[in-house]
Amino acid sequence: MSVLVDIIAGARPNFMKIAPILHAMQARRDAGGPLRWRLVHTGQHYDPRMSGEFFAQLGIPAPDVNLEVGSGTQAEQTAGIMVGYERLLMQQRSACCLVVGDVTSTMACAITAQKLHVPVAHVEAGIRSGDWTMPEEINRLATDAVTNWFFTTSEHANANLRRAGVEESRIFFVGNTMIDTLLANMERLRPPPFVETLGLQPGGYFVATLHRPANVDSAEGLARLLHAIGNGCRGLPVVFPVHPRTARTLRELPGFPANLLLVDPQPYLEFNWLVKHAKGVITDSGGITEETTVMGVPCLTLRDNTERPETVELGTNELVGTDPAKLAPALARLFDGQWKQGRVPPLWDGRTGERIVATLERLLACG
Repeated sequence: MSVLVDIIAGARPNFMKIAPILHAMQARRDAGGPLRWRLVHTGQHYDPRMSGEFFAQLGIPAPDVNLEVGSGTQAEQTAGIMVGYERLLMQQRSACCLVVGDVTSTMACAITAQKLHVPVAHVEAGIRSGDWTMPEEINRLATDAVTNWFFTTSEHANANLRRAGVEESRIFFVGNTMIDTLLANMERLRPPPFVETLGLQPGGYFVATLHRPANVDSAEGLARLLHAIGNGCRGLPVVFPVHPRTARTLRELPGFPANLLLVDPQPYLEFNWLVKHAKGVITDSGGITEETTVMGVPCLTLRDNTERPETVELGTNELVGTDPAKLAPALARLFDGQWKQGRVPPLWDGRTGERIVATLERLLACG
């Protein structure tokens, strides 16, 4: 008996989340397990630095299908993904569409599958920021509205789903596949070449990432944030991998603080080496707050809300907000050694992929 599962990936955050599932599914397949996969890359992130290197570093096999959607507006990408994935399902139907995270590909494929009566499993289901100005929040809500089986990272996510009326029997608290990937690769992390060139020392620099529209789409607003970061870090180097969206606005700025070191988006192993050895991380990302929590690195999030409250309540993350004036006091506490230690949330233990595959086998192969 062989059961086909579509595994959807379209953007950089997805790749880290699917790797443990693919590895666990292959291990079970080698042992006679019933599940086989079809890896569908939507092409939502088309820059090889944002996808190709991740596949190689994380041992992800070449996609079975690439929808090659490419760039475009939210609506254009959504439409392209839905048309391409519908065509694929009509050629060969799968028994399940497994989507991860909260990118456009996640939402588009979930809706397409459900309209063709293919069950949807959502990994990282139930997380909520409550902020409808974020495209990711709309993707989460739409995806979970058509999901059959919910794989969750935290009790917060479980509670969100229960409040939305999801039956307990469809909620599976499995942990965090992002952390599976991090723990599996911790010994393989390696410094990018510029670390030696610039003489960066462990604990002697910061890492910053910015890509949220509210932070980076306005040249004036981005300039204020960058100056607050540069000044608040007290002259220490700030390694700043520049997201393509941020790069567009940076070109409009007359300049930025001298201690900001602008670099290209980094591959997985190099980026997490930088995070692991940083004095702190300043970000508006959600996923990075999970990685800093597990690595015990102070994290300052330039947002007013988070869909990952466990990183604040249990971990090393703190919501600083989007007002640049609030950054200096937070950094002062870090420099004064007053940052919280944090601890690792439940089931963030490196075995989430195995739990997901075991559950899927039960749901799909055994009824």
